[in-house]
Amino acid sequence: MRLGQGRERPLTVHHLNQLLLVCSIVLLVAVAAVRISSRSGLPSLLVYLGIGIAMGQDGIGDIQFDSAELTQVIGYAALVVILAEGGLGTKWKEVRPILPAASALALTGVAVSVGVTASAAHFLVGLEWRQALIIGAVVSSTDAAAVFSVLRRIPLPTRVTGTLEAESGFNDAPVVILVVAFSSAGPIEHWYVLFGEIVLELAIGAAIGLAVGWLGSWGLRHVALPASGLYPIAVMAIAVTAYAAGALAHGSGFLAVYLASMVLGNAKLPHWPATRGFAEGLGWLAQIGMFVLLGLLVTPHELGDDIVPALVIGLALTMVARPLSVVVCLMPFRVPWQEQTLMSWAGLRGAVPIILATIPMVQGVDGSEKIFNIVFVLVVVYTLIQGPTLPWLARKLRLGRDTAADLGIESAPLERLRGHLLSVAIPAGSRMHGVEVGELRLPAGAAVTLVVREGTSFVPQPATTLRRGDELLVVATDPVRDAAERRLRAVGQGGKLAGWLGTEGNSGGG
Repeated sequence: MRLGQGRERPLTVHHLNQLLLVCSIVLLVAVAAVRISSRSGLPSLLVYLGIGIAMGQDGIGDIQFDSAELTQVIGYAALVVILAEGGLGTKWKEVRPILPAASALALTGVAVSVGVTASAAHFLVGLEWRQALIIGAVVSSTDAAAVFSVLRRIPLPTRVTGTLEAESGFNDAPVVILVVAFSSAGPIEHWYVLFGEIVLELAIGAAIGLAVGWLGSWGLRHVALPASGLYPIAVMAIAVTAYAAGALAHGSGFLAVYLASMVLGNAKLPHWPATRGFAEGLGWLAQIGMFVLLGLLVTPHELGDDIVPALVIGLALTMVARPLSVVVCLMPFRVPWQEQTLMSWAGLRGAVPIILATIPMVQGVDGSEKIFNIVFVLVVVYTLIQGPTLPWLARKLRLGRDTAADLGIESAPLERLRGHLLSVAIPAGSRMHGVEVGELRLPAGAAVTLVVREGTSFVPQPATTLRRGDELLVVATDPVRDAAERRLRAVGQGGKLAGWLGTEGNSGGG
């Protein structure tokens, strides 16, 4: 079976049936593979790549796929969804203190990494400078999908996870500009011209992303949609709008979608848990499709000559370029050496470098197939090494956190009553366990109207003691809705003494 090349044929119902059968089987296998990857600590992206390779021309599927341009287009679309899902799950209270550090890693860190990696590719491997610079730029971007999927399973300090997640959301934009510039025909622009383009595109993307996110969140908070299922669709549509508007305005669409999603994710929108679940499902679907397609594009029997160059360049990237960029960028912020060590090792690469490696292929750069093969081998080998060893390194460095589990709060608008119905789930680690309803001290205009416990619902009294696993229905009027949610989260984090322990002001939700 050959895809991506030859005369186009119309898609018939018979072809559609075959395509749906193959896609559904691939999805089911990929979903089952997540269980294996979660137990082994192996990043799921490698499993998905393996599925694509098994389906390819060197595998059992014998599917011959060679369209780098189609891969690039689909990869960009998938990356938009992945960045949107990551932004929706990023809590502003955790990211705000580390924005300067993350921005430094995304700009200065990328420059340091490109210089060191390109020098290693040129002097140690013998690549031409253009090819070396392309590889240096391609592999200098940490992958949002890999970072989000791995770090959120490890209980690390919020400064570490926040910095790495924000960096992975920010650094795609400058890297894309560099790869496109290095892959273009003719002489490479002066460094200050490239720097100016990067700053301008980031500024445009940031402005559009923040504006679209704010307008979208304002609209969703003030318009009661007729069905709860419309809210997740609207949120994702707003995020994609930010990307498209930013890209069409010659800004960074990737930064725009990440910032817009972050604004939406911190806006306390109605039916938020449903929206979060919908976005997470789309994110998984995008990852599966993107990695399987990349596995189809690679030709395994052609990788033999590029294994050693990939290992050499990857070693320079992992052991020299990444640690040096982390030390240089974080030096002004007095980050402890343990956290710097973990951040150096946690610069995970994934689908983004492989997708970016298709740009020189589309542009017709000499040796572009070699560049793609080197990047593919590098990503697979070093992700296989770094991903599973991250929890071990975190334990050795004694990095961890012990915080109370956050409450799951879902809000549904009550348009006629001019209020909101808050559905509050008390998780196992919440400090709301053992607190009496009267000790919640909700603001006037908010009240706990129902408690669901072990499948039975009842109207609580002020002396009713709340337990882990309970679900509360809280009715709050519009003016006190935000204050009621802040108070609930504060009690969930600090218990009945939250107001005296200083947790009231740090209870903002995401």
